[in-house]
Amino acid sequence: MALTDFDLVLFGGSGDLSMRKLLPAMYARDVANDLPATARIICVGRAEASQEEFLHTVETTSKPLIKSPAVAPAAWARFTARIVYVSLNATDAATYAPLVDALRQDSAITRVYYLATPPAIFARICESLKENGLVTPNSRVVLEKPLGRDLASAKQINAEVGKVFEESQIYRIDHYLGKETVQNLLALRFGNILFEPLWRREWISDVQITIAEKLGVGNRMGYYDTSGALRDMLQNHLLQLLCIVAMEPPTSIAPDAVRDAKLQVLRSLKKFTPTTLAQNIVRGQYRAGHVDGKAVPSYRDEPDAPEHSRTETFVAMKAEIDTWRWAGVPFYLRTGKRMADSLAEIVVRFKQIPHSIFAQPTNSFQPNSLVIRLQPDEGLRMNLMAKTPGDGMRLKQAELELDFREQFKSPRMEAYERLLLDVLRGQLTLFMRGDELEAAWEWVEPILDHWESDDSYPVPYSAGTWGPAASSALISREGLQWREEALPED
Repeated sequence: MALTDFDLVLFGGSGDLSMRKLLPAMYARDVANDLPATARIICVGRAEASQEEFLHTVETTSKPLIKSPAVAPAAWARFTARIVYVSLNATDAATYAPLVDALRQDSAITRVYYLATPPAIFARICESLKENGLVTPNSRVVLEKPLGRDLASAKQINAEVGKVFEESQIYRIDHYLGKETVQNLLALRFGNILFEPLWRREWISDVQITIAEKLGVGNRMGYYDTSGALRDMLQNHLLQLLCIVAMEPPTSIAPDAVRDAKLQVLRSLKKFTPTTLAQNIVRGQYRAGHVDGKAVPSYRDEPDAPEHSRTETFVAMKAEIDTWRWAGVPFYLRTGKRMADSLAEIVVRFKQIPHSIFAQPTNSFQPNSLVIRLQPDEGLRMNLMAKTPGDGMRLKQAELELDFREQFKSPRMEAYERLLLDVLRGQLTLFMRGDELEAAWEWVEPILDHWESDDSYPVPYSAGTWGPAASSALISREGLQWREEALPED
């Protein structure tokens, strides 16, 4: 669907997210000829800078991060001609005159306000836009995470932004939902008949969802130490992936049909009690170790880290969904920094065969599994048992693989490219609704409350490993293993 003319306003326009992700994403879409000729990008920042000075910053900061396609001088000149820099204090409505002047006064033009700012000032920005008459029926607002620290703050953000924008104008962004493989998970489940009869408790043993990073906290200590892995990754990214895996078939791909189905999953998650919480959740914090053969410091030795920080850099948990489809099926969620590898994947493991007719015991068979790989290499892998070549009937695990890059040769969009296009088109399917956000926080909050009241520290684990030994113990209680532990030896 072709885009209509727009003004994209980036609050935090000189910040890290805009320079690393948003501007490169818009450049890629410009090169692909997706943007109307007169569409503009208005970057809002607090620093006093001329248009030329800001474009120099874009040239030196953002341009080197554009990987593909190669930046051609003519294409770059066309793109930067779209950019307008506006200096103002985002929390002071009286300073918004430059933005009023920069925006085109045409009600047919779509206005998108992207708030790449701390959530504490979301409300004030929205109020300032309203006070200056900048909110039109054709306006939209994008809220970048973190969307609150707990249920109360999430509700407050929803209420305050909701005073200015209708729910249909609010786009709560989770960049994981823009990944090609996540959308292919929808296609896999609801565009094929093959798996639906098996997508239930009778046939599925367990589901594992992992988002692991080799990187440490880097220069994000100021944010990360007040957030931790649970707020930063699990409450949003992992729960959204769980919802797509577990939701009932929606009536259509329409935004509210999909989001209604995800909401039902969130409301069906079994609540933790203090006892079950202690039994089913592991929190860890990395210590010094080696990643890719290089020594890396402990979390507490990172720049600006508090000496006795209790912030978790790793979480593993067993979650359960109380529905007819999923009752009794454990969902294992895991995320961490300074892990052995950087990957994001979903593993759906099917149950073991009931009886072996071969000269091999049943327990020598690897259960079938479907591996949905989100990164680094996007694709699907189906693990089956197959006969090995040669005389005799000896079975061994084999793999069927669908590599999306090999299968589909067309250029691929990065997550932010797709999501920005969806915002500009007014397509809400891949964005969280307000009640979804609150339901996720409602489930997570007892965990946060328990950790706040508990004076214990996260379990240490060495950087460059797969996390604390307690994580392996958590899943082994069910006679299971994390995928990398269960991979057969060559």
